[in-house]
Amino acid sequence: MAHEILIVDDEPDIRALIEGILSDEGYETRVAQNSDTALAAFRARRPSLVILDIWLQNSRLDGLGILEAMQREEPQVPIVMISGHGTIETAVQAIQHGAYDFIEKPFKSDRLILIAERALEAARLKREVSELRLRAGAETELLGASSSVSQLRNAIERVAPTGSRVLISGPAGAGKEVAARMIHARSRRAGEPFVALNCATLNPARFEEELFGVEAGTDGAGGGRRAGVLERAHGGTLLLDEVADMPLETQGKIVRALQEQGFERVGGATRVKVDVRVIATTNRDLMAEIAAGRFREDLFYRLAVVPLRVPALRERREDVPVLARHFMSRSAETSGVPARELSEDVLAAMQAYDWPGNVRQLRNLVDWLLIMAPGGPGEPIRPEMLPPEVGSAAPAALKLDRSSEIMTLPLRDARELFEKQYLEAQLLRFGGNISRTANFVGMERSALHRKLKFLGVQAEDRSAAV
Repeated sequence: MAHEILIVDDEPDIRALIEGILSDEGYETRVAQNSDTALAAFRARRPSLVILDIWLQNSRLDGLGILEAMQREEPQVPIVMISGHGTIETAVQAIQHGAYDFIEKPFKSDRLILIAERALEAARLKREVSELRLRAGAETELLGASSSVSQLRNAIERVAPTGSRVLISGPAGAGKEVAARMIHARSRRAGEPFVALNCATLNPARFEEELFGVEAGTDGAGGGRRAGVLERAHGGTLLLDEVADMPLETQGKIVRALQEQGFERVGGATRVKVDVRVIATTNRDLMAEIAAGRFREDLFYRLAVVPLRVPALRERREDVPVLARHFMSRSAETSGVPARELSEDVLAAMQAYDWPGNVRQLRNLVDWLLIMAPGGPGEPIRPEMLPPEVGSAAPAALKLDRSSEIMTLPLRDARELFEKQYLEAQLLRFGGNISRTANFVGMERSALHRKLKFLGVQAEDRSAAV
């Protein structure tokens, strides 16, 4: 989307000149001639950049006063000062008060364009650094080759550039926020803010303040204006995480805000216009929540323009090895501890487990194994090092105490027992996919079907779904 630049100058000719130069470069512009109109425009909709004259006739505040007011309210918005009567002292003072740069009139259009580009790029980089610090370790890619994840990635690639609102459902810990971040990263808003509001952890009494912000002086103690997440996400993407936990009263207000692309801050009367793409996530059945009177039907249909579903980890067991190895590398890098190899037996045991906490639980387990598993850095992690609840789900073929059972059986029975346990483990590894299991074990697909039937192994053939 095009950046919007607010031009503040008391001379109509200068305003028109700057507006023409920037418009020709593809920027959207707004203009103001004094402090009151400038601050009103700034508060109504946050611009990407401000071009601000220092000397303003018939204005309550001069440019430096406006600069200070804007910096107090939104310090992340870059401001370029201009003046036809500037001195070195004035320029230094403007920079000290937070201005990005200073241009002396008359200026060349090329210099104005260059400084505007640099200011916007500097602001973008500051936002990215700030978000990286805030969200250190956040995943931004859905890993795995299972059919369900491949289909989800394809859907994200299609919906991301459109700007449509998206409702992402799925169990807790499955990766809904990762999917939301993928949509933002592949959208036309990728260079703008990504702001997340966790509706499940927020105090209901503070919900509207966090969402819409607070007008100056509302608390009675002379506090300054505070921007809410809708305002901070202007131009970018707002994630309403676990939206089913939003209070009903607030749901009605967010419906209106989505419809009008605007809102009023708590305690304020000024309409704030925003351009925000909203993505929502939920681990609940929202239709059941609507039937129970806990969620507004009109909000559901505004959010669920494009519904997506993130599968539980147990629905894509074949992705467990690539996820586990990825988390091991990430954890080792973060903690400064050498990564350890995850043995094939451990990966098969992990694939057999149901993962009620989904991908988040797997990541936590890998972190725990790196720190707590016995043995040195060069020793692979074995099934007996797993926590009991995970290790107990391992296929019988991975148990270390099975030799005595096999040794008491005739050769034919022992071979059949081993084959049954071995094939059960491989089916778990490949998520029940007969074709991939047959390729791995070196059998024809039809022969594997016959073998499984002979051994009494129940298998749902998922080959057609891939």
